Amino acid sequence: MISWDEFHDDPTNLDADSNKQQTRSQPAQAARSIAAASAAAPRISEQAAHSYADAVAAAKTMTAMDMAAAAEAPVAEPAADESGLGSDAKAEANNQRVMAQAQAQLENLDVTAGMAELDEWTDRVSVDDKRMINCRADLNQLVPFKYDWAWQKYLDGCANHWMPQEINMNADIALWKNPNGLTADERLIVKRNLGFFSTADSLVANNLVLAIYRLITNPECRQYILRQAFEEAIHTHAYQYCIESLGMDEGEIFNMYHEIPSVAKKASWGLKYTQELSDPNFTTGTPETDKALLKNLIAFYCCLEGIFFYCGFTQILSMGRRNKMTGTSEQFQYILRDESMHLNFGIDMINQIKIENPHLWDDAMKREATQMILQATQLEIEYARDTMPRGVLGMNAVMMEEYLQFIANRRLVQIGLPEQFKGVKNPFPWMSEIMDLRKEKNFFETRVIEYQTGGALSWD
Repeated sequence: MISWDEFHDDPTNLDADSNKQQTRSQPAQAARSIAAASAAAPRISEQAAHSYADAVAAAKTMTAMDMAAAAEAPVAEPAADESGLGSDAKAEANNQRVMAQAQAQLENLDVTAGMAELDEWTDRVSVDDKRMINCRADLNQLVPFKYDWAWQKYLDGCANHWMPQEINMNADIALWKNPNGLTADERLIVKRNLGFFSTADSLVANNLVLAIYRLITNPECRQYILRQAFEEAIHTHAYQYCIESLGMDEGEIFNMYHEIPSVAKKASWGLKYTQELSDPNFTTGTPETDKALLKNLIAFYCCLEGIFFYCGFTQILSMGRRNKMTGTSEQFQYILRDESMHLNFGIDMINQIKIENPHLWDDAMKREATQMILQATQLEIEYARDTMPRGVLGMNAVMMEEYLQFIANRRLVQIGLPEQFKGVKNPFPWMSEIMDLRKEKNFFETRVIEYQTGGALSWD
């Protein structure tokens, strides 16, 4: 038998010996590490407690300016007396200081800031407190509803949600790329309308977000305005999706509202009613400023969405009825349904403001509102002539002029003004069918026009 000394002296057994020595020493090393950690724990806790207490005391004496500077400053390195601590202990001590500073700042918080506004809204809101503009009730209290129609339109808008990518554009792409797929006049119509609409809905959204939402002081109406702003974003997305799918020059199309006179004039006309209201310092509360808001609503709901959109919608939907640009036409069909709801909401809001503020709806305001609608109609007629220099798609500029006059009469009557174009009729009755029919397409052929989310579907 080989002795331990002989085994140890054999060079071939050195590795085994080393491993055995290491194995024998591992329990002892672990025991020493545990003992060291146990001994250090009270010191780490004590130093962390000192750091926390020191930080609280220091932060309580800080001025507001000091606090702002401290918030911007990087986290300080651990103090010198913590140099003997491990990295985890240092991080813990530093975290304690940061937490203590946050706590101390809260203890120094000036709770009087904003109290005047909060004190004004301490009572529960009743229906009678609510008003469309210049309301001093708490705008954060959604219920009770005063305008049930506004809440219902919000629900209807949510139920009709859709996204542009859900619509197949393959047929449009093939047709657009085919040199013989469309006539020059048809291509002009597609480009002009995508050029106008791609920026028009952005202008509407900007007006909603920067002006209307802030100045309408009713929470259920604000709820719908938020939904409308989102839908305007979807519409802009839809136009971009069409432009990208067809491989158009995006710079040319999106900048058309600067470069093409018939497009630029419509955009400029709408923007002049936004400039004053989009100023953050603009407020309602006087007859002059309240009238400025009312004119903005008429311009954007009755004119821009209620007249400016109708020539282009009619042209693109007419292409779809002829089995041309069917994907683009379907996008426009969904958009038209949204815009019809926007229009109805805006008219209800305008009429409610008139009811609550009859002094605003004087003869001068009536004359100005009539002029606004007549000007918008003329601008849209000029746009129709520009986009349809010749007859195309079963229509021409003369027919479109009569249709726009028919639409203008409807807008006038909807806000309580007399018709201005006597005897005009609707030369495109199928446009009403597209807006009014609840379902127009075979479900297995394409999507239901009255698209709804699953939770809102009715199986009656």
